[in-house]
Amino acid sequence: MPQGKFSAPKPGAHHNNKLHVKKGDTVIVNRGKHKGQTGTVLYASPEDQKVVVEGVNIVKKHVKPSAGNTSGGIDEREGAMHASKVQLVDPETGKATRIRKTIVDGKKVRVGAQSGKTID
Repeated sequence: MPQGKFSAPKPGAHHNNKLHVKKGDTVIVNRGKHKGQTGTVLYASPEDQKVVVEGVNIVKKHVKPSAGNTSGGIDEREGAMHASKVQLVDPETGKATRIRKTIVDGKKVRVGAQSGKTID
């Protein structure tokens, strides 16, 4: 079994490391206990198929005291969620939309499926 950079993928790993959203997009959560909440994507991880959305999925993180944080304590921060639970918000209608990719002026751009308006 080869080691290092070109080793075999993990079981259950995605072979297509692409996401329909990227950092800075406004998204709406369409599944789970945070359904209906909107926010901006702070971090997107195509390898793990996860995103972190601002103000959504707040978790409590227990932090040990350190040189930078002498008191330690419990921090609240956004947790990651699976990318399939979020949908892009159409800038024109303000509703969740699917996207398709088309070529405009020789550049591939994302287009809202319902309105047909360019998102990028």
